[in-house]
Amino acid sequence: MAGSTGEVLKSLAVNAVIAVSKGVAAFITGSGAMLAETLHSFADCGNQLLLLVGIRQSSKPADPKHPLGYGRAMYFYSFIVALLLFSGGGMFSIYEGVHKLEHPEPVGDIKVAIIILLLSIALEGWSTLGNLKAMKARRGKTPLFRYLRESKDSDLIVVFGENSAAVLGLTFALGALLLAKETNDGRWDAGGSIAIGVVLVGVAIFLAKEIKSLLVGESADASLEAAVKQLAVDDPNVDEVLRLLTVQQGPGEIVVAMKLKFRPGLETDQLVDAINAFEVQLKQRVPEVRWSFIEPDRAD
Repeated sequence: MAGSTGEVLKSLAVNAVIAVSKGVAAFITGSGAMLAETLHSFADCGNQLLLLVGIRQSSKPADPKHPLGYGRAMYFYSFIVALLLFSGGGMFSIYEGVHKLEHPEPVGDIKVAIIILLLSIALEGWSTLGNLKAMKARRGKTPLFRYLRESKDSDLIVVFGENSAAVLGLTFALGALLLAKETNDGRWDAGGSIAIGVVLVGVAIFLAKEIKSLLVGESADASLEAAVKQLAVDDPNVDEVLRLLTVQQGPGEIVVAMKLKFRPGLETDQLVDAINAFEVQLKQRVPEVRWSFIEPDRAD
């Protein structure tokens, strides 16, 4: 989780600087799109603080009350972030845009705002590239969009979602501000605010859907099942994998329960040794397996 913490802290620092800068630009220009972006960045700061709390909570050791640990705390806090991104960022931006559309006002001097927006795009772009690099290390050869849909790394996915939405939102704000100034029509600025809100709502819905599945209890990657079956083929004491259940308990934490059919004739001590050896090999092959429970049986 150390890499995740670094990415969250970097995004927090970037968003804090950008939020203050956008606030100054919103005050100078009176732009609704800039105000939406200011609130978006301040909301992102709060979201990243929540992710840091989630990372800390999920790293707590198991105890009698939570025998499988606190890994799912990361999913809980990630889900809260998605809800806040939807309500605090997206819906407010749409509301602000609709209000400005009904009562359009010309924007003021946009020179400072343009400089801040360009600087913000550069900073958010740099942060997003860092997210992509961190995800590349996790996903390996898995295509990016497939990784986003199937990944169990909710912290990295949320930070990437926020940062990529910020880059797109900033681009909309820049275009809206330029058009509003060029045409002297505040409706372009209002449209920019609505577009930013739509982007945030879309990202929030995607994140909430993916994280909800993890929070409820999602199976681990299919590669784990393939690894178990291959180990069974390679192990002379195992005849067949009768049943396999996996649960993603948190980022990098997997629970595995299985029924194995062992070769006939094993004495009790030999069977115990065979089970222990299989568990050791499994955890060496898939280090994310933190808990494994094996039941010997003859049939499912």
